[in-house]
Amino acid sequence: MREYLRAGLAIYNAGDLHDAHDAWEDRWLELPEGSEDERLLHGLIQFTAAFHHAFQGNWEGCVGLADSAGDYLTGLPDDYRGIDVPRVRRILAAVAADPEVVERRSRPKLTHEGTVVGFDDLDMAAIAVAARVYAEDTPYDQAVLTSAVRFAEEDRADGVEGGRFESLLRDFVADPENRGLVYQRLEGHVSKREHRESDVDGLFG
Repeated sequence: MREYLRAGLAIYNAGDLHDAHDAWEDRWLELPEGSEDERLLHGLIQFTAAFHHAFQGNWEGCVGLADSAGDYLTGLPDDYRGIDVPRVRRILAAVAADPEVVERRSRPKLTHEGTVVGFDDLDMAAIAVAARVYAEDTPYDQAVLTSAVRFAEEDRADGVEGGRFESLLRDFVADPENRGLVYQRLEGHVSKREHRESDVDGLFG
């Protein structure tokens, strides 16, 4: 839950509303309907959708989603899963009352455990979630990213923090302008690592 929550928050705070929705939805669909975790993620998903509709000038859709999101968050503990639930509900109420407020004010950032979450704040598990999200509906091969995540985790297990794979995955997530170039480098390093592993396996085959 934590990695999906934080990945979605960082993606939202970076301005990618639809992608934040995807990060939360992957986890939300697995949760029992009506559970507190399900209601939290459902509320956050509709929060981002409300802002998306507002930015498109769909005021009616924005108001409906803001109201619905607030309903899902009603009754959750004030600091549930590190989210300032009352603040999120206040934002939703303000948008529902006057959706055009989004044109007059900057989009509010969302916090976790009192801090605005950015990509630099994510651990490897959350970076993996964000990488999968950004690879959806793109020319990037999910298998390459899955292997890169596995290699980054293996390196960490061997005591190598911030190694090549982890660094490139972080750049893939955080640097949209150079995402294609970063992916090419990742693809090359994954291919080399896989060939090296294959050669080692062959020695003992």
